[in-house]
Amino acid sequence: MIAGSTRDKRAGWLVAVNLDTGSLATSRTFIEFERATAIRDLIADNSFLPAGREGGTFRLRLAILEGKLVLDIADADAMPVARHILSLAPLRRVIKDYFLILDSYYSAVSNARAGQIEAIDMGRRGIHNEGATILQERLEAKVAVDFDTARRLFTLVCALTWKG
Repeated sequence: MIAGSTRDKRAGWLVAVNLDTGSLATSRTFIEFERATAIRDLIADNSFLPAGREGGTFRLRLAILEGKLVLDIADADAMPVARHILSLAPLRRVIKDYFLILDSYYSAVSNARAGQIEAIDMGRRGIHNEGATILQERLEAKVAVDFDTARRLFTLVCALTWKG
């Protein structure tokens, strides 16, 4: 929760997010940075309400199992609430495009002009938004998330699928 913010107590939100270490490949510095930033921002501000719940705080563990995304959701006391397993097929192209543009962005930061960096960053945000929209749609009947939460979750899905 962001300091000083008031959160609707009827809504749901995440208080912890963990990534399955067995799902993570050795990654480049920028992937580590993206992952750490997404987790920090996600915990600070999110909207996350599993279907059938009227609110509360939740813990989320993300993993890749047999090429599928696994979301293990528990309550704040770590009691299991739900497990959702989603095919990554609808996200594969967007994830691939996201990694390509991230490579371009981090390469450009060190030697490109400001206008070039801005153009690449606009493309990165567009691809990120597309991934977030797909993820939000895939979660629709399972977990209600707002767009910003879906964006941060998409970053974490990308971190889990990174092959190095």
